[in-house]
Amino acid sequence: MTSEFVHLHNHSDYSLLDGAQRVDQLIDTISDLNMDSVALTEHGNMFSVVPYYKRAQKTGIKPIIGCEIYVATGSRFEKKLQPQGGWGNNHLILLAQNYEGYINLMKLVTIGYLEGFYYRPRIDMEVLEEHSNGLICLSGCLKGIIPEKMLKGDYEGAREAAIKFSEIFSKRFYLEIQNHGIPEEEQNIINMKKLSDDLNLPLVCTNDAHYSKSDHSEAHDIHICLGTGKERSDPNRLRYATPEFYFKSQDEMYHLFKDFPKAIENTRKIADSIDLELPMGEYHLPNFPIPKDSSVEHPSEYLKLLTNKGAVDRYSQISPEIQKRIDKELGVIEEMGFAGYFLITADFVKYAKDNSIPVGPGRGSAAGSIVSYSLGITDIDPLKHNLLFERFLNPHRVSMPDIDIDFCIERRSEVIDYIRNQYGDNSVTQIITFGKMKAKQVIRDVGRVMGYSFGEVDRIAKTIPDELNITLDKAISKSLDFREMAQGEYKELIEHSKVLEGMNRHASTHAAGVVIADGDLTDYVPLYKSSSGDITSQYDMKGLEDLGLLKMDFLGLRNLTVIDKTKKLIKLNKQELDIEDISLNDKKVYNLFSKGLTTGVFQFESSGMREYLKKLQPTVIEDLIAMNALYRPGPMQNIDSFISRKHGEKNITYIHPLLEPILKETYGIIVYQEQVMQIANEVADFTLAEADIMRRAMGKKKKDLMEELSIKFISGAQKKGINKRKSEEIFSMIEKFAQYGFNKSHSTAYAYIAYQTAWLKTYYPSEFMSANLTSEMGNIDRIVILFNECKKLNIVVYPPDINVSKQEFYPINRNTISYGLNAIKNVGTKALEAIISERTLNGKYNSIFDLCKRVDLQKVNKRVIESLIMAGACDSLEGNRLQLFSAIDEAIQFGQKSIISNRDQVNIFSDISQEDLIKIPSLSDLEDWDENTALTYEKEVLGTYISGHPLLEHSDEIEEFTTIDFNEKQNFSKTEKIIVGGMISKITKRFDKRNRPMAFFNMDCLGGTTEVIAFSDCFDRYENQIVENNVVFVKGTPADNTNFSDLKIIGDSITPVDQVRDKLSNQLNIKLSSENTDPQKIKQLMELAKSYNGSCRLVFHLDKGGNERPTRVLAHNVKVSTSKEFISRLRLYYGKDNVWLE
Repeated sequence: MTSEFVHLHNHSDYSLLDGAQRVDQLIDTISDLNMDSVALTEHGNMFSVVPYYKRAQKTGIKPIIGCEIYVATGSRFEKKLQPQGGWGNNHLILLAQNYEGYINLMKLVTIGYLEGFYYRPRIDMEVLEEHSNGLICLSGCLKGIIPEKMLKGDYEGAREAAIKFSEIFSKRFYLEIQNHGIPEEEQNIINMKKLSDDLNLPLVCTNDAHYSKSDHSEAHDIHICLGTGKERSDPNRLRYATPEFYFKSQDEMYHLFKDFPKAIENTRKIADSIDLELPMGEYHLPNFPIPKDSSVEHPSEYLKLLTNKGAVDRYSQISPEIQKRIDKELGVIEEMGFAGYFLITADFVKYAKDNSIPVGPGRGSAAGSIVSYSLGITDIDPLKHNLLFERFLNPHRVSMPDIDIDFCIERRSEVIDYIRNQYGDNSVTQIITFGKMKAKQVIRDVGRVMGYSFGEVDRIAKTIPDELNITLDKAISKSLDFREMAQGEYKELIEHSKVLEGMNRHASTHAAGVVIADGDLTDYVPLYKSSSGDITSQYDMKGLEDLGLLKMDFLGLRNLTVIDKTKKLIKLNKQELDIEDISLNDKKVYNLFSKGLTTGVFQFESSGMREYLKKLQPTVIEDLIAMNALYRPGPMQNIDSFISRKHGEKNITYIHPLLEPILKETYGIIVYQEQVMQIANEVADFTLAEADIMRRAMGKKKKDLMEELSIKFISGAQKKGINKRKSEEIFSMIEKFAQYGFNKSHSTAYAYIAYQTAWLKTYYPSEFMSANLTSEMGNIDRIVILFNECKKLNIVVYPPDINVSKQEFYPINRNTISYGLNAIKNVGTKALEAIISERTLNGKYNSIFDLCKRVDLQKVNKRVIESLIMAGACDSLEGNRLQLFSAIDEAIQFGQKSIISNRDQVNIFSDISQEDLIKIPSLSDLEDWDENTALTYEKEVLGTYISGHPLLEHSDEIEEFTTIDFNEKQNFSKTEKIIVGGMISKITKRFDKRNRPMAFFNMDCLGGTTEVIAFSDCFDRYENQIVENNVVFVKGTPADNTNFSDLKIIGDSITPVDQVRDKLSNQLNIKLSSENTDPQKIKQLMELAKSYNGSCRLVFHLDKGGNERPTRVLAHNVKVSTSKEFISRLRLYYGKDNVWLE
């Protein structure tokens, strides 16, 4: 149905923190209103264009692409506040009438951000005139220059502006009128009617819709407050005058503008005049610059040349099998027109390798290509691992190849700079991404605006379960606490939050994405400039892909940085290492995996993965490839079966003999997507390209296509002599596994990195752990984890020392690491460069005054020195920590005076030392911080304790009642009860399958760490004890048969440390030698026991001598205390080993 009115001035949540409706809501609302067309005109940007265009077309609604732009009152380069107030801009609506207009709109919006930005992205009349073709112009809301001038009484000024716009946009300029019940708008309608009659310019009515429904006005108001950083109660904040900025129906608009029927008709006229189709499905690859001295000119020929040359380097001898695979892949690449893509990728990977920038062995399905391998894009031989090219590139599935490359995280930017230099700044940029208001974030945001305290809002947010993609509605159904809040005093807050949930909150730069165009980017996409100066596309990754632009992921992989740093540390000891040449069959490396000692090992670090590795006992790289693929939601259910089959505990069976060669390496279980494809190829005679289509259809559960493919599969299998029933059974099996199957190419590439990191950890542990610690210096939580791993490896990490340590962690020897000063909080690189370079030149520092005299105090400021002292890094200087801390201000003043004195010294004093001119101050006579204070400061700046541990004050209880020894490898049965004492940290609350609350938390213990699972029963009884930093004892059973590389306990009970002696002591045992059993000594012991009355049984173990077991005697009618004092006195009399509690 053709609607007579069309909304031409509207905003979605891409008008960041202003429009309070998502694109899908906007389109659905228009559909519900039975309108056939709508414009989207974001504030100053075109962020929403692609998702809006696609959604509108899918719904059968004509999309009108526009923008509410900001026009500078003068030049766009003039950036200063106006004398009369304001930022010097007015609003204007531009709508793209055709493709030329669309390109011009992109140019204008780009200029607004890159050249004219001053509080808002502004253009000026100069560029507006230059890029006006193909655009329809509306005069805008009350903030347009024409309404503004007329409301100020400057009719002539408004008239001149209208004439100017009508000249620029000949027969495409409209005077816009709105009516939201605002008095100024009513006056503006009168003014515009007069101007329209005066200049014979057409009127058009709009509603400036910022939200879908009238009852969303309050949520929108909160949205505005978020954008302006104000509370709703602030009387001076920006607010919309009325709740009328929603999508009104045709009847509502007729009612508002019944006196201006032409203004209604013109909305339809404008919509009908628009003829714009975005070119999707076309590719715009940049031209690769083939060297002038090349013997070939065409990209396909040049790719063939490089591939064949590279294949010789890789394989030495080119067998017919290798050549056949190369020729097949090159044929598909040429047919699909992607030769340039491969040349571009190979070129920047070669640049990285030539410049010693670490590059990953491969990522994603690209590792299945022999062309990629021959060009050096990947380092995984697809023939060796039976990887399929069709999983990567399929002529039946026409889409741009997706080669994502991992680079060293510290040098990734160098590769991006190379791309810019190669193809031009105007053709290369990074990619935008949008942060959404997720469940917890939206509660915090809305709560702040509504005036709730931080603590109160934080408390509400913490009742939302910590689950991936949790929504407020899901949280209400899962969390009783949150549900009660939503139904009680926080109902309004949560209702408003539900309206705003999922909307765009801010724009940022994609961590890895880069887009490259075949010419000026702004012919395809508008550009955005962030507040930090980063230039990105205005369309996100998916939008760029839809438009056929070349996007690539330049991913920074920390583990490549760790490998590189480890190699450099090894080289310091005059050892050269080529990590690519190590054996993949090293038993010691697989032993490390088998013990679960994989903290720091790529992809194999999680506690769950470590437990499975201990069960699996991997022996070949194929085991690691498979575990990498299996350890993820879905296929995880097959891990136990995989392990049982490997160890011969379960029979390996195949539905049909044809499946055995395909599934043999994974013990008869379908693990990889490639196996699904190979089965279809072998069993049903599908081409691998057809098999890939089938795999994708199964993964996405496309029923119609699946039915069609099922018939073809069964028919093909029957032609190979497989009966119908067996064919259906095979199809059903692969259909089930296809939903979970993982990309083998990706898993293989990442298993290589995992193996390399494990090899380094096995043979160069101190270098490897040093590199790991250095790479994580900005993440205190990770530093703590790696410290604990060092303890397991018997590596000592020396405390930070200003006179010894470097910026980074480094190995002193195989069992010792020097602390990296850059891991101390608040101590930056520039300060450390100043400290270390001065130390290298002129020797160690002897006092805080010596330090401040010798370093640049602008770099080494008060905060830096405070943090160094708190970390213990100044312990080698004269004085204790409190003395040093108290002397900071005086030391800085001394250092500043020394610099001035040194500068002002004259020849008359040439024989007098500087120290004689300025007396070195003395430290105050102060006692050092007590241990708890010192440890608290260490934890604050280091994230861990170095010089001691707060648990030491409870060491008697911990030693007494903890039933395991972290220094010994022990195995426990699942039913054995164990007790561990420690400090609670890292609490994560979840809900079980029956929607009952439970928790995971860590316990920092004196000998190591323990992970505790408190299932719902335990959580319900002891929730009040599960508090950060609480010292408790957990009694429970091991999560599974495990050694203590990781201890995981299923908690039964939790006892606070101050109650442990009473609650966990059932029996006090005393072993008595024969000399202590005479009646007088027994009488003394009983008198002592009676003076420490309690509730614990007293048992004597009478030593008979020789090999006979002692006789156990229960002291009847005596119950004793287990106080520290009593236990200490007994141990003093009878020896520590002869007194124990049970």
